[in-house]
Amino acid sequence: MQTQTLKPLKPKVVLGVAAHPDDLEFSAAGTIAKFISDGADAYYLILTNANKGTDDRNMPPNMLRTIRHEEQRAAGKILGLKDVFFCDYEDGQLECCYEVRRDIARAIRQVKPDVVVAMDPSVLYSAEHGSINHPDHRAAGQATLDAVYPLARDHLSFPELLADGLEPHKTATVLLVNFEQQNYYVDISDYIDTKLKALNAHVSQVADPDMANGYVRDWAKQNGTKAGVDYAEGFVRIDIR
Repeated sequence: MQTQTLKPLKPKVVLGVAAHPDDLEFSAAGTIAKFISDGADAYYLILTNANKGTDDRNMPPNMLRTIRHEEQRAAGKILGLKDVFFCDYEDGQLECCYEVRRDIARAIRQVKPDVVVAMDPSVLYSAEHGSINHPDHRAAGQATLDAVYPLARDHLSFPELLADGLEPHKTATVLLVNFEQQNYYVDISDYIDTKLKALNAHVSQVADPDMANGYVRDWAKQNGTKAGVDYAEGFVRIDIR
């Protein structure tokens, strides 16, 4: 994907949508921190209960759910989020279905974001990085795109939301996290430490902070090289006409 010359974003309201706590810290927290520093109000919507992500055989799922919610709230405070909204879909079983799309559309109509940040659902795997994208990430990304366009925009979609007083909203821009194909970069050089601090709030998921921080810093540095800055986060940017 060829990098385009795009006008820098300075949104007033940002909504990050992800399957699990820590997804956005790994992928986009530097950008969120920059937007907040520039004056934006930022919110997260976490879709699953996140009750499966542990190697601890003695960890009850309900306890893990509580821990991960607390970690996400702590990370949000570090970044300066206005609020974190949680759904309770089962971890590992997220689907791009009516209910999930409706819940995302509800959040969009509530906070009325200029920019929505989500995972790129087209990413199945990365041979370069030796990773397979979590199915929850793909479902969350697709449901977010569907909610942004056309479901949050059209008044006849989800009449129950309109009955609750939630008017339609048209989001101007979507930033999709894609690990290899990007057309837009955000300079996070002044926010890399904030990003890492927020990531480290997810204690249950970051067993080796030095290794995780090193990986994330290296990834941001690689993106920075592409963007001509010290550290950057890269996205597929879609300005919706």
